[in-house]
Amino acid sequence: MKWQRGTQNDDVVDVRGRRAPAGRIAAGGIGVTILVAVVAQLLGVDISGLFSGGGGGGTSPQSQQPSTPEPPKGADPEAEMIDFIRFVMTDIQDTFEIEFKAAGKAYRRSKLYVFREGIQTACGLSSSAIGPFYCPGDENAYIDLSFFRELKARFGAPGDFAQAYVLAHEMGHHVQNLNGVEKQTRRMGRDERSRNVASVKQELQADCYAGVWGHHAQGKKLLEIGDLEEALKAAEAIGDDRLQKQAGVEVDPETFTHGTSAQRMKWFRRGFDAGKLEACDTFSASDL
Repeated sequence: MKWQRGTQNDDVVDVRGRRAPAGRIAAGGIGVTILVAVVAQLLGVDISGLFSGGGGGGTSPQSQQPSTPEPPKGADPEAEMIDFIRFVMTDIQDTFEIEFKAAGKAYRRSKLYVFREGIQTACGLSSSAIGPFYCPGDENAYIDLSFFRELKARFGAPGDFAQAYVLAHEMGHHVQNLNGVEKQTRRMGRDERSRNVASVKQELQADCYAGVWGHHAQGKKLLEIGDLEEALKAAEAIGDDRLQKQAGVEVDPETFTHGTSAQRMKWFRRGFDAGKLEACDTFSASDL
């Protein structure tokens, strides 16, 4: 992916120099089963937070985290990665802002907190084990950069555009929050099965929104040969069916919360080809 170094972006808050908060990880489904633990570690929202009240609780947006960066002291081996994230996050949010404006709506920018080990959020105390996630309670996204190493080494999805896809997916959840989809999804969760179905539709829509950003990035000539394949490989690597196989459990479609590898690739590609948020209505689709 082509990107410019030195991008200034106050929406990316580097707090890797802060000490991880002590305490217990927010209550919910994390770690209850092997499947939930694996899914939570990979990509997307903490499902327990979204469906047990921790995700959207009564915290006003932006009230949980101070905006003061605290980067690590001394030489920083991740400095180039932080530079890349600033550029990508600027482009992602600029794209969604333009899409909202075209639809006559206002876009409220999210912040991405880059942390190490643990961080306090409006969705509860979180850790790097959960992986990148978006908290609707404070409208912030969070990532420990160790996830990108896992994406490459453990799940075989290397490349900078695969990393950009991860960020765009989380901002896709922000778009859902602004559009009211997150609240709609929580209302659909009357029992475990319906919660899982709603979660799959929500995650696939976020994948599609990530594809919409990819379409516009391609139009700006930011993509290089192989970039689209990198994103599709990342989407394939984190499908529920593949994760269950890797976890050594029986593949059970009724427990899926993020969608199969094929579905995640399909919806990212749909957004990428269409370039419009309107193409991403997974909730009305008869065939996911």
